[in-house]
Amino acid sequence: MFGARCLLRALRSCTSAPCPRHKPSARLSVRDALGARSTNGERVKVQGWIRSVRSQKEVLFLHINDGSSLESLQVVADSSFDSRELAFGSSVEVQGQLVKSPSKKQNVELKAEKIEIVGNCDAKDSGFVHIHTPIITSNDCEGAGELFQVEPSSKIKVPEENFFNVPAFLTVSGQLHLEVMSGAFTQVFTFGPTFRAENSQSRRHLAEFYMVEAEISFVESLQDLMQVMEGLFKTATMMVLSNCTEDVELCHKFIAPGQKDRLEHMLKNNFLIISYTEAVEILKQASQNFTFTPEWGVDLHTEHEKYLVKHCGNIPVFVINYPLALKPFYMRDNEDGPQHTVAAVDLLVPGVGELFGGSLREERYHFLEQRLARSGLTEAYQWYLDLRRFGSVPHGGFGMGFERYLQCILGIDNIKDVIPFPRFTHSCVL
Repeated sequence: MFGARCLLRALRSCTSAPCPRHKPSARLSVRDALGARSTNGERVKVQGWIRSVRSQKEVLFLHINDGSSLESLQVVADSSFDSRELAFGSSVEVQGQLVKSPSKKQNVELKAEKIEIVGNCDAKDSGFVHIHTPIITSNDCEGAGELFQVEPSSKIKVPEENFFNVPAFLTVSGQLHLEVMSGAFTQVFTFGPTFRAENSQSRRHLAEFYMVEAEISFVESLQDLMQVMEGLFKTATMMVLSNCTEDVELCHKFIAPGQKDRLEHMLKNNFLIISYTEAVEILKQASQNFTFTPEWGVDLHTEHEKYLVKHCGNIPVFVINYPLALKPFYMRDNEDGPQHTVAAVDLLVPGVGELFGGSLREERYHFLEQRLARSGLTEAYQWYLDLRRFGSVPHGGFGMGFERYLQCILGIDNIKDVIPFPRFTHSCVL
């Protein structure tokens, strides 16, 4: 999944042969190209990302998309254009003639005269290493105490003893383990089950769910982190739309009419950024009556998150710089009194609310030491503190709930409907 993070390189042309001189090509979005009424060989220029490549003996077929449409534009080129750099995820600029397609699957296609690689994308070269973090752990990463404790089914003879010599729990996050590994591999991720003993039967909570989590060394700003988060959402979504078209269309047609247009709206716009303080002010000025009164220093509830997204034009919005008192010990202190905040970020999306949560991590030894001491956690997290003593670097990371992601792109209202065997309070069937 993280192979979608492409490394920008110098412009590379797929052919060294000189192109014949033509009048300047009109630049079109994929959406405009697909909707073109005139297909009399007009020369156009389309930019986007490659969603599929099919090479035949004499012909090369590409499907490209720029986020303006859920449907991709087919590009037909001579086999001489074929290149290893024309791969899924690579960004390209294609110039050629827009012509009527002989295929029934699309009305038009672009007959390529020139293809340039704008950004190469090699999944094997993305630099992220997949780490299998443990499911059984001795730490509470979130600090909320909502843990499932692990014990043998047959009681140990001496009640004071633990199977692991320390209390053990089902993981709530692989973040702390990823932080360890990011010190060796720079960019790491995991994708696996997480567990929360949260007494909730809401439409967006489960006791067992999957998370995509990443940690990146040498990240010094939330802007850099948000760029990766937005890129992951958009690239993963385009990949799903390209490879699971019929499944997505089924949900959009029978379960969530209008979701296709809402999704297009999300993909073609840059995500917005507001601070927690700005978010609270927006909520206070809202004409809507909330069940939970918005106040600075109080966490945002689902009703607040959904309102903020709606207020921002139903475009996903990053909320940054939360109060220090609301967040776990590992988030980086902004040193910005009197309203003391940390470099935290949540991504809010239409229909769901919070989808991503992340932060810069506190890499400064003395700051982290003080936070742990105030929380009475120094002894339990001495190993974590020691990471800051030996070659520590600025770093950050995030997690995305996979089931909430499915809710978002498919338009499913209840999280229990996107997982085959949902686990929640008072329910563990099979």
